[in-house]
Amino acid sequence: MKTFLTFIVFGLLVASCSTQQKTTGTQSLKEVVNTDSTEYGVIILDPEFDHWYLTRFSNAMDRDNNVYRMYNRTAVMNWNDYFIRGKYRNIIENHLDYDYHTDYGIEVNRKLYWYFRFIEEKYKIRLLN
Repeated sequence: MKTFLTFIVFGLLVASCSTQQKTTGTQSLKEVVNTDSTEYGVIILDPEFDHWYLTRFSNAMDRDNNVYRMYNRTAVMNWNDYFIRGKYRNIIENHLDYDYHTDYGIEVNRKLYWYFRFIEEKYKIRLLN
C-alpha cells in the first residue's frame, strides 16, 4: 500500500511540474519552452478586442519594444493596484503576473499595450497614464 501511495504522489508531482498557463483575467501570458529559447504569447479572451484592434492599429502607429514595455509596466502596476483595492471588480478579476525584467518580445508587448488601450476606451479605466 505504501508503494502504491508513493507512485501516486510521484505521479501527481510530475503532473504538477508540467508547462503552466498563467491566467490573468481576460488575457493570459503563455510560456512555451523550446530546447534553446522561450517564446511568449498573449491570449485575449474578450471577443470584441480583435475587431477593435484591427480597426485601431496600423503600422504607422507602431512603436519600439522598449516603449511598449514602459507603458505596460505602468498599466500593470495600475491594474494590480485596482485589483488589490477591489476597484472595478467586474472588469479586473485577477492579478497580473508580469515580470518587468523579462523581455516578452515585441508581439506580446504590443498586443498587451493595445489591450490596455482597449480597456481604457471601453470601460473608461485609466491604466496607461
